[in-house]
Amino acid sequence: MSAQFVVAIDQGTTSSRCMVFDRGGRPVAVARLQHRQIFPRPGWVEHDAAEIWRNVVACLDEAVAAAGATRADVAAIGITNQRETIVVWDRATGEPVHPAIVWQDTRTDRVVAGLAAQGGQDRFRDRTGLPLATYFSAPKLRWIFDEYPETARRAVAGQVLVGTVDAWLIWKLTGHHVTDVTNAGRTMLMNLTTLGWDPHLLDAYGVPAEALPAIRPSSEVYGTSRGPLAGVPVAGALGDQHAALVGQACFDPGDAKCTYGTGSFLLLNTGDRPVRSEAGLITTVGYQLGAAPAVYALEGSIAVTGALIQWLRDNLGIVSRASEVDELAVTVPDTGGCVIVPAFSGLFAPHWRSDARGVIVGLTGFVTRAHLARAALEATAWQVREVTEAMTRDAGLALAGLRVDGGMTASDVLLQIQADVLDIPVTRPQVIETTCLGAAYAAGLAVGFWSGTDELRTHWHAERTWQPTLTAGERETGERRWRKAVARTLDWV
Repeated sequence: MSAQFVVAIDQGTTSSRCMVFDRGGRPVAVARLQHRQIFPRPGWVEHDAAEIWRNVVACLDEAVAAAGATRADVAAIGITNQRETIVVWDRATGEPVHPAIVWQDTRTDRVVAGLAAQGGQDRFRDRTGLPLATYFSAPKLRWIFDEYPETARRAVAGQVLVGTVDAWLIWKLTGHHVTDVTNAGRTMLMNLTTLGWDPHLLDAYGVPAEALPAIRPSSEVYGTSRGPLAGVPVAGALGDQHAALVGQACFDPGDAKCTYGTGSFLLLNTGDRPVRSEAGLITTVGYQLGAAPAVYALEGSIAVTGALIQWLRDNLGIVSRASEVDELAVTVPDTGGCVIVPAFSGLFAPHWRSDARGVIVGLTGFVTRAHLARAALEATAWQVREVTEAMTRDAGLALAGLRVDGGMTASDVLLQIQADVLDIPVTRPQVIETTCLGAAYAAGLAVGFWSGTDELRTHWHAERTWQPTLTAGERETGERRWRKAVARTLDWV
């Protein structure tokens, strides 16, 4: 193969990026553009899918140019994306017919409550691996169709198409209406065992099959690009956290990674059989590479981690830039008794309490903005601890270590706190943008750019590992304080 690069599109919650990778899995060029966060009402979060598409096109052009590449140099395009966010568009015009409803949006709480009244929060868990929650895509579609009956009618007629962000981008790039198993598995419409749209779920949510994309493996040629990089195969798609699992080379059962971004997401590879959670976790498809069996994972999804740092900066003005949180946090030995629980959109795993709202507790006159900065970092670490404990109960194994990635892992302070709280080593790889890397891997495998997962394992290298330093007593004291603070968040809505 003469091509030298694979291109990855990373369409995230706050921005779109494009990265170019070489055969060694090393980043060669990157371009990024932020898009608007639209908040029409309290609890509502929307994106403009047309703006996202424009940004993706611009990032593709910029990154490929920065790499000094031509179309002939690119072997394939892979996509990774914010999950659960739903897009509805007109088949004929290709234009969105409603703002994209973002995964953080809580407007569907009444839809969820109505469905739960007929069978509880776990009504569909056996089929989907998911609890009923505003987080997932199907309640968002149900809300759109209830509010806009004409859109529902046109969806039944096949005139309106729906899909998660990967399906939107694949359609814009290739003209094919396709999604992959990892994204389909987050809609609450896919059967976790058959890996197909479930007629019972479609009926329960009132979603017509005619409007949905075909479900395909995560690594497969879906079509060729008809816009930027025309003729290049679009050959991989993974939800962002699944892409990070692949990018971290977590190919063996028991391998685990945590991605720290707007929220944080911990995934544990459980092999070729789904492990049903009894501890508040999500059972999900980890990835499916070509014709190989799907690999499953347990996931703990935390809604607000990096977003808490943004809130301190943008809403409270405690810091002027995100890196200032670290600078403040290292000036104090602890939080001065202060605890922040950032339940801005309720609590996700392992609690799944949409009635929760954020709290700051333990305030005294002694507490300064430095203590609040450290408390914000500790909030991330303790939320991850709750998820790892749940994974240990479900999977019957304790994590020997944790591979970490994402924007927040630039914080050495956070990663030391995380190792202390978990009491295990925490390792940051040399390439921390593993969502992009995983999407590139999926696309490259589909076209033979890389030979297989054994080759990809050789690309993974540790940059630094943090060892725990807290005593057991200090850890237990911190955990008791955290649990008391979490209890204060409940029953606000």
